[in-house]
Amino acid sequence: MHMFRHQVAVVALLALAVSPCVLAQAPTPADLVLTGGKIYTVDNLHSTVEALAVRDQKIVFVGSAADAKRWIGPHTTVEPLGGRLVLPGLFDSHIHPVAIIPVEGCDLDSHGKTLRELSKFAGDCIAKFKVPDGGWLNVHQWNFSDGNQPDAEYRTLREALDKASKTVAVQLLGNDGHHGAFNSLGLAKAKNAEGAVVGLSKATLAKDFAAYTKFIGLDADGNPNGAVNEDARGLVGAPDILLAEFDAALKARAQLPHLLNAAGITGIQDAMVAPQIFELYDALQREGALTFRATLAQFYDPEQIKTADGKVDYDRMVSEAQRVRAKYASNPLIRSDVVKLFGDGVMEGNPYATPPTLPNTLALQPYRQPIFGKDRDGKLAVTGYVDTGSSVCKEVRGHEAKYAATDAVAQFTAANHFHPGQCAISYGQLQHDPAVIKEFIKRFHLAGFTLHVHVISDGTLKIVLDALEEARAVDGISTQHDGLAHVQLAQPSDVARIGKDHLFVAFTYSWANAASEYDMTVVPFIDKVIGNSYGALHDPNGYYERNVYPFKGVKDAGGTLVAGSDAPVNTRDPIPFVNMALAVTRRIPGQKPQNIGQAVSIGDVIDAYTINGARFLHRDQVAGSLEVDKSADFIVLDRDILKLAATGHADDITRTRVLATWFQGKKVYSRPAD
Repeated sequence: MHMFRHQVAVVALLALAVSPCVLAQAPTPADLVLTGGKIYTVDNLHSTVEALAVRDQKIVFVGSAADAKRWIGPHTTVEPLGGRLVLPGLFDSHIHPVAIIPVEGCDLDSHGKTLRELSKFAGDCIAKFKVPDGGWLNVHQWNFSDGNQPDAEYRTLREALDKASKTVAVQLLGNDGHHGAFNSLGLAKAKNAEGAVVGLSKATLAKDFAAYTKFIGLDADGNPNGAVNEDARGLVGAPDILLAEFDAALKARAQLPHLLNAAGITGIQDAMVAPQIFELYDALQREGALTFRATLAQFYDPEQIKTADGKVDYDRMVSEAQRVRAKYASNPLIRSDVVKLFGDGVMEGNPYATPPTLPNTLALQPYRQPIFGKDRDGKLAVTGYVDTGSSVCKEVRGHEAKYAATDAVAQFTAANHFHPGQCAISYGQLQHDPAVIKEFIKRFHLAGFTLHVHVISDGTLKIVLDALEEARAVDGISTQHDGLAHVQLAQPSDVARIGKDHLFVAFTYSWANAASEYDMTVVPFIDKVIGNSYGALHDPNGYYERNVYPFKGVKDAGGTLVAGSDAPVNTRDPIPFVNMALAVTRRIPGQKPQNIGQAVSIGDVIDAYTINGARFLHRDQVAGSLEVDKSADFIVLDRDILKLAATGHADDITRTRVLATWFQGKKVYSRPAD
């Protein structure tokens, strides 16, 4: 009997020795436990768990609801999720935060308006805001690609804005950051290279401003029609789109963290940081209000930073960028090791202009010259094309002066049914000379900066890829997290190069959709279109349709998808879940898609907004996924977007709302009750 009891005791001791449940000490209680949910961790296995625990700003446990109970102590806050979906905090890798802060001002909020309506709106703003004679009226969020229809009295943007005021300079600020429009008083302020005020006119475009002609819209007589795009806007000395209301935005800066956190965003790349913008981030951090991680992409315009002899001053730009980078080198929330460069402008033309204004970004093939008219319902339609290779057009190009006078234009148009200006052959142009782009990228690459390059068109993409590859060959470093923004149009061979070079691409996924008014400003200039139907604008064999926004192509090639709202472009709201939905569907809910073959999965676009964004911005060691020892940055959603996509209801993802956002273990946003 005694021996039996001894044997039992030994067995019991052995059992204790090998039982981790018995030997393991209870963990120190967590500050917070979330339990009873669907927590999509975005770890290497893309695991889904029921619970997580947080202590001292970090995640200390992810796993089952049963195991989470061990982390609950007398002072632990327990948040029951009720089955809700939890994601890591989102990274918006291309956004302009200063301009999403709402400030009082004249704002069209991207609503499409006719020229007559635009005129009245601008005039009303002058009265409302009591703009003095000789002052500037800045009209924000002008939708350059929707509306803008002329009529007999309001034939051009210039005429419309002149009717709004002849004593106040009026500027329409395009909601894309690239388009602008001015009245005559604004155009008259243009200065030439010598600093003399000469105004934008037919005469000065032929002489002082010849290099800017592709950026300036013309009327039938060859005079500026009010449209002034890209860097040409700087000629008139008008306020910059991002800085026009900066003082007001700085005062209202407390709204910025709230706006981002309400959208589920806990990490950003400010894609274009001018020197004064650093003040906003520094102030938020001093005030303890920086509830997101910020990578600040420094912006230096090589056309504006020159040596005394007029050459681009690369040394000065690099030196200043290094100084700024060093300032934030040990900052846990702010870093500035990225430099932004514009490779090109935008691809939209103006079909309402006479002659139609062509897209200005560099293309691999010359832009077509569509002839626009109206269909039976009075809507804009393509009725034909100018044969730029005809003997008529060769004659015009050979004797341009002969066809420049008003009478000659009228006679030519009556005889040929198109404006002689449509005989022009244009490939568009880069934002800078190719040699400048290559030297800029090389210099900053050698200095250890990540390059973030704005690229829209196929021609620009080729030049920028050449520049990045040459820079990497010079310094031998191919692991920089170099990134491209937008990539609206890319030929397959260059998509393959994006993958080979392991580049990060910040797509704005909601831009991949079929929208007839917008499409009329782009597609007819690239592919032959007759009419204005979906079928005409989205021919699956068309070059544009096959190569527009190559989401899947980039991923399959080995590039990394990240996500950038580009807010306030189109909308001041970063709309991450609209972007996610359209990455999957490539359509506005209820409409037909654009190039559905380039759609990606909901998992792919969640990766783009979380771990990929964190990796791109060198934050993946602390954020981007919900794993032990990472920062407790996460969001709770009102619906299961994974299930919606899996069950064929991806359109409903657009209506997703963030219920709560945590940053570093602190709840920084909670959605008010409806």
